[in-house]
Amino acid sequence: MELRENTAKLKEYRAKARALVAQMTLEEKIFQMLYNAPAIPRLGIPAYNWWNEALHGVARAGTATVFPQAIGLAASFDEELMERVGDAISTEARAKFNAQRAHGDRDIYKGLTMWSPNINIFRDPRWGRGHETYGEDPWLTGRMGVGFVRGMQGHDPNFLKTAACAKHFAVHSGPEALRHEFDAAVSKKDLFETYLPAFQALVQEAGVEAVMGAYNCVNGEPCCGSKTLLRDILRDRWGFAGHVVSDCWAVQDFHTGHRVTANAAESAALAVSNGCDVNCGVSFMHLLPAVRQGKVTEAAIDEACVRLFTTRMKLGLLEPAGASPYDAISYTAVDSPAMRELNLQAAKKTLVLLKNEGGLLPLDKSKLKTVAVVGPNANNRRALIGNYEGTASRYITVLEGIQDYLGDGVRVLYSEGCHLYKPSMTGLSQPDDRRAEVQAICGESDVVIVCLGLDPSLEGEEGDEGNEFASGDRESLDLPGMQQTLLETVCASGKPMVLVLQSGSALAVNWAAEHVPAILQCWYPGAQGGRAVAETLFGECSPEGRLPVTFYRSLEQLPPFTDYAMAGRTYRYMTEEPLYPFGYGLSYTTFAVTDAAASEDAVTERGVDVRCTVKNTGGRASGTAVQVYVKAERPGTPNAQLKGLKKLTLAPGEAAEVTIHLPASAFSLCDENGDRQVGAGRYSVFVGLSQPDSRSRALTGCAPERVQLRCERPFSL
Repeated sequence: MELRENTAKLKEYRAKARALVAQMTLEEKIFQMLYNAPAIPRLGIPAYNWWNEALHGVARAGTATVFPQAIGLAASFDEELMERVGDAISTEARAKFNAQRAHGDRDIYKGLTMWSPNINIFRDPRWGRGHETYGEDPWLTGRMGVGFVRGMQGHDPNFLKTAACAKHFAVHSGPEALRHEFDAAVSKKDLFETYLPAFQALVQEAGVEAVMGAYNCVNGEPCCGSKTLLRDILRDRWGFAGHVVSDCWAVQDFHTGHRVTANAAESAALAVSNGCDVNCGVSFMHLLPAVRQGKVTEAAIDEACVRLFTTRMKLGLLEPAGASPYDAISYTAVDSPAMRELNLQAAKKTLVLLKNEGGLLPLDKSKLKTVAVVGPNANNRRALIGNYEGTASRYITVLEGIQDYLGDGVRVLYSEGCHLYKPSMTGLSQPDDRRAEVQAICGESDVVIVCLGLDPSLEGEEGDEGNEFASGDRESLDLPGMQQTLLETVCASGKPMVLVLQSGSALAVNWAAEHVPAILQCWYPGAQGGRAVAETLFGECSPEGRLPVTFYRSLEQLPPFTDYAMAGRTYRYMTEEPLYPFGYGLSYTTFAVTDAAASEDAVTERGVDVRCTVKNTGGRASGTAVQVYVKAERPGTPNAQLKGLKKLTLAPGEAAEVTIHLPASAFSLCDENGDRQVGAGRYSVFVGLSQPDSRSRALTGCAPERVQLRCERPFSL
């Protein structure tokens, strides 16, 4: 029984929290609603800082395992892996917290309320923070997020391991430069069909303890003070009982950016009145005059404090050390050999093989004397980690991973090739000042591995140091700087070449897709990333990742960045052919999906079980992702949408029977009022290793199996 189901314990915590809050003065209660809540010694309440980050590892608090960035983890298409990673992160968080508490350290980034995961929909590849998310699909985002939260929060009936936080609620995905004043206009249909389902899954399935509001407005209401989002939907409709935190300094945007309030007191009152409980910022310091002026009631403040102290009690923060089973986790759990091994395995599962013409990969070490490794990301640590990261005890870049793997038996030649985005490597040099070096080492090598892409200096959050382009957003989908020129230089050498891409978002690598024989998309693969890439390139494992985002051919295939309507966006609604589709990824082996069938001929409230046989028909062991897509065969409906998933690993020649349950919701769509319904008519269910679209069929050489169902009578959910 998970904590959210232990109603007796929750009632006990809430009763204790209410009794504790009743003993506080108004001023004391208000200060407990700040992210850096002070101690109240007379009540035995220690200071607590609510602000901590754990996007892909414990962040900003010293040594911790740095897992692949969130977008890479999403590419695993593996909910069970997400739970294992979440569990590992929460183990390290507890280990660090226990040690820090023992030494009196209660600073920022030292608590157990982790402001992760980011489950916003990556609707446009220009958004700089997209690599924090699980991609463009609402269903996949929900599954990855549910797994992560379950791992983070644990399964003890009395205590949370850590408190996870679903952010940023809601309809938030750039532009970063406008986020403090931007109003995302969205239809009810898109709101409930695309932007909210992952949040609902984390609230109602995973029991996420916290929700963070977004900076922007939605249809005129600032998210951190939105009656529609926080009261009507989150609490009343979904039954959320945890606490809500504002994004950092977002409440002051009410009056300085959105201008829906006149001053700080009105902004704080609006947020609290609509259910925002803790303020990352200082606006709630103005709650005292807001109460005195009648802008917000003390009862609303009491309720916020009860929710906050309930969370602290669930975490065991008001109990003596040793009360929670998690208090026994030693600091030795941090950066342990087991953590490093899990990190390596996770990194391997994130890599997506986009092209492998002529079976160039995997490379055969025994047939190589000299390997060239070139490119600005070959030895770039920042291209391993993404943002919101911890500090690893060792980072293994792609260059280092290849050097370690090949050892002394194969010569490795290296050139940075070009700057990540500038025309030359030094201020006094001519553009393309490493061309001769690249040409020289290509001439000496048997194969060339080219490492290109992005790093967090080119995509990230507004205000982050180094994000000098469009406040962290991207203005182009092309390779930046001289990278395309470098790629063409290597290709002109005539040597076999492999393109290794590191980025947190889709790149329009159209030229490479036509001219480069092998392309491996590696995202920001974490501190062990270089080792994972090397072992994959040389066949120690087979790539099994799938794209959680569409790779577009150009910006011309996208609507304007500020348009939040889903028409024309993502694989679910685009009508043009992409460069590489959502759900796509190759392997070093081949698989066959056969005998697909459904347990029912008709769609009812019970849902449907879909069965198939999966066989490894090639010569290598590998993991794969069985994907189930549903298409409502009616005019005006989206393209086939991912609604079922199963990861499995098979040896050569091995077969497995797979059953995937599709609930009735898998067949539902929202009407113009946002109400979810299963319409009457025909449905196609596609079972295979990719989408059923023409581009996926062309790239993979096979198509999913199709099962047809009917719904005789429409019904609402």
